[in-house]
Amino acid sequence: MIFSFTATPEFDFMTYFARHIGAMVNNDLLVIPDHVGNGYIRKLSFGPEFKITMHHYILKEDLIIKRNTSGLGNELITIFFYSNEQTLGIAFDNNPNIQFSERDDSAIQVTSNDLNSTIRFPAGHTIRYAVIAIMPTYLKILLALNKLNSTLETITTPGNNFLYFENMTAEIKLLLKNLSAVDMSDGLSQFYMQIKVQELLYLLFQKLSKRESLPHQNINSADAARLLHIRNEIISDLSAPPVLPELAQIAAMSETKLKQLFKQAFGDTIYNYFQRARMEEAAFLLKQGRRSVAEAGYELGFTNLSHFSRLFEKHYGFTPKRYSSQA
Repeated sequence: MIFSFTATPEFDFMTYFARHIGAMVNNDLLVIPDHVGNGYIRKLSFGPEFKITMHHYILKEDLIIKRNTSGLGNELITIFFYSNEQTLGIAFDNNPNIQFSERDDSAIQVTSNDLNSTIRFPAGHTIRYAVIAIMPTYLKILLALNKLNSTLETITTPGNNFLYFENMTAEIKLLLKNLSAVDMSDGLSQFYMQIKVQELLYLLFQKLSKRESLPHQNINSADAARLLHIRNEIISDLSAPPVLPELAQIAAMSETKLKQLFKQAFGDTIYNYFQRARMEEAAFLLKQGRRSVAEAGYELGFTNLSHFSRLFEKHYGFTPKRYSSQA
C-alpha cells in the first residue's frame, strides 16, 4: 500500500489517510479497519501551530509513505519518533530504502518540510511511532532561550533546509510508551498530553542543544539520500574503519562537504560515529551471549583486545567482561 502526500502546513495526515483506506475519523481517532489490519492513529492538536499524531497498528501489507516537498520552504518542523521495534526503510529523493537496524538508536528524525522522503513499514509487524508537527516561530517561543546554539537556531528559523538524526534514549522510549497508554476519556487527558509532549520536546532539544555550534549548511533531498547511503556504508562493515576519500567518492561530494553535512546531520564525525556503532554492536553481541569478549573484539576488527576493552569501558563505563557478566 502506497500513500503519497505533499507536506504543507495545513495538510492533515489522518484525514487523507482515512480516505485512502476507506475508514472514518471520529474525535481525532482513526481505527484501522479489519480489511487493512488492526490498531489506530490518534491526533492531538494543541493549537494551529503544534500537534502530534500517534501511530499504533499492524497492517496486512507493507505500508509505503511518500512525503513530497511542499516547495514553500521551511514553514513547518516535522519530528519523527520511530520505536525501532521493527526494521524500517527510509529513503530520500526516490533512492532505494536504507534499512534501519533494530539495534540502531538513530530513531529520531528532525526535518524541515521541504525534503522528499519515503518510509517503508513491513506488513505483520507492530508499527509504533509518533510525529510532532510544529511551526518554527512557535517552537522558538516554547524553548524560551535567550541564546540558541547553531542547531536550534537553524531549526527555529523559517526558511532553512535541514535534517538531523538523534538517538532514541531509554527515557524517550518510555515516555512514548506511556503517551500511547493514556486514557483519553479522562477530562484532563488533553492537558496531560500537552505537558508530556512538551517533555518529549525537552528531552530531544536538550540533546540537540549540546551539539557543537557549526555554520549551517543547507541540505536538499539528494544530499539527504547520499548521507543515509554513507551511514549505511559505515555500519555495513564494523571491522574496518571508514576511508574518507572512498566515502566522498561514493557520495559524489568533496571530502569537506561530506564531513560537514555528516556531522551536521548525525551530530558526530564519521569516525566517531563508526566507533560508537562499533561499541554498540559489541554490546549487542555480548548481551546476547553469542560471543565471548575475545570473539566480539576480533569480529569487530580489533587485533589488540586491551585497546578494545579500553574503548568499550570509555563508552559504557564497564569493561566488556563485566558488561557481559551483567547482561
